[in-house]
Amino acid sequence: MAVLKKHRLLDLKRLTRLCPAELAPLIRSAGFYNIKAARLAAFLGWLEARGGFPGLRRIPTRSLRPLLLACKGIGPETADSILLYALGRPVFVIDAYTRRILSRYGLIAGDESYESLRLLFESSLPRSSRLYNEYHALLVRLAKVHCRARPVCDSCPLG
Repeated sequence: MAVLKKHRLLDLKRLTRLCPAELAPLIRSAGFYNIKAARLAAFLGWLEARGGFPGLRRIPTRSLRPLLLACKGIGPETADSILLYALGRPVFVIDAYTRRILSRYGLIAGDESYESLRLLFESSLPRSSRLYNEYHALLVRLAKVHCRARPVCDSCPLG
């Protein structure tokens, strides 16, 4: 994101003008940059054809989520991140950090589907994009600081 910002490319029209070969070096730090550049370019074209984010805002979440999931390279976590973070929709994002924390605390077995975990959060919390955003951010922070691959349990706030 910093590289794109530095090159003044955090703009849909500017980004869609780039071909994957031009985009790849700009996202190199993300890893698998050639594949990601091709998928990002395809998604940007898809997004532009729908009127950008203003166009997506007019589509109800129940209709938009399947459209996002139909885009090559966009899975449930990415679709839900777009819905929550870019569009402010109350959709809870499940990621590896969330799974790790829930599993370590014995709250899940670890083999639950993405959808079952998303629905667990959404049925257990008030429906609020602001709450989901903050809750997810706190889980990410907890995982990065304490519930790492090698956990740091002695200073964990959940202890």
